[in-house]
Amino acid sequence: MSIPTLLGLQTALSGLQAEQQAIDVTGQNITNANTEGYSRQTAVLQTKESLRIADLSSVTGEGGQLGTGVTVATYTRIRNTYLDAQYRAQNTALGSASTQAEGLGQAQGVFGEPSSTGLASQLSAFWSSWSELAVSPSDPAKVGVVSAATQLTNTLHQLQSQLQGLEGLLASQYAAVTGPAGEVQSDATQIAQLNHQIKLSLEAHQQPNDLEDSRDLLIDKLSTLANVTVTKEADGTDTVTFGNAPKPLVEGSTVNWPQALTAAAGGQLGALLELSSPTGALASYQTGLNEVAETLATSVNAIHTATPFFSGTTAATIQVAVTPAEVETSSEGASGGNDVALAIAGLRGQAADQRYAALIAQVGSGVHNAKANQETAQAVLTAVSNQRQSVSGVSLDEEMTNLVTFQRGYQASAHALNAMNEMLDTLINHTGF
Repeated sequence: MSIPTLLGLQTALSGLQAEQQAIDVTGQNITNANTEGYSRQTAVLQTKESLRIADLSSVTGEGGQLGTGVTVATYTRIRNTYLDAQYRAQNTALGSASTQAEGLGQAQGVFGEPSSTGLASQLSAFWSSWSELAVSPSDPAKVGVVSAATQLTNTLHQLQSQLQGLEGLLASQYAAVTGPAGEVQSDATQIAQLNHQIKLSLEAHQQPNDLEDSRDLLIDKLSTLANVTVTKEADGTDTVTFGNAPKPLVEGSTVNWPQALTAAAGGQLGALLELSSPTGALASYQTGLNEVAETLATSVNAIHTATPFFSGTTAATIQVAVTPAEVETSSEGASGGNDVALAIAGLRGQAADQRYAALIAQVGSGVHNAKANQETAQAVLTAVSNQRQSVSGVSLDEEMTNLVTFQRGYQASAHALNAMNEMLDTLINHTGF
């Protein structure tokens, strides 16, 4: 019995085995269609090394080659590194825009405008108390002026305190994410561990597709926090730079953290740093509120000259500096005079109100722009994500088509094997071989 006769059995068997492995990979894809971070895999088939036969021809003396079938060369993970980089860049942009929108929205909530308890209503009530005093320059009306002024200054104190508290809250959120037990440290440690496992797998000539999926998913999550750049190393590890930090966050199995970041880091962390910085939006709101308090105190004191009506020139320090008995109604001190009360009542809609209106407009504009940026970033991220999913994601329709294709290939190999078996049966049992 010749070697080529038996080789046919092995060739047909290789087809069965290769198609079975391809079917297994397809089943793996189908069952992980909804698994987060899973990348579609494919079995790469290649011909097996052919069998060389010397002196095949008695005429020419030339040899020949016989095919020995098919084998699975490797299991490839379908990824597009360009789309990965684009997705992470847009994820960083969305992380920044979302954090900005949330932080500025909280600041807008602090002011609570328009409302019956906001500073605008308190200013209006203060001016109205002077109008009432001008109509009826009496002690009860003076008590009303001091009461309205006290409520106004208390509101200024509360706004300043709440803005400072929000600033501190954002700083504490940054500290929590970047701290020893924070998300950055946790993700970086897991990436470093996966780097080590992937390197060992490749050294053992194993394809670590699932490990690489886990690593890419962690890098995707990191990109929400700050911008990331990934460099593929020859040993299969990823070097990950993070937030423009001086050193890579992950090098092989080494984690370089903590490191100092700036607002240029982008993502959630960059936005938190920007919002809580001395030159950030919250600081500018506090500056604007201080200007309102200073303008209020200056403009009222310029008319109420017998004694300063307000002390302090910031939102945190402004106080009512007079008692009801010290409230002026007339510059000449005449009984029933009301020129001072009328003049202060006439400040309604002037500098203090205008400054506060400009501050509220600034806050509203900031929130509007941040939400618009968030919507834009989300739309772009969705588009890129869909592109990436079309490459790496599992299409059930496509996998079912592949399943039928591999099934047909398996059946064909089985038919070939059965034909070989019948031929050998005839040869052995019916020809007396």
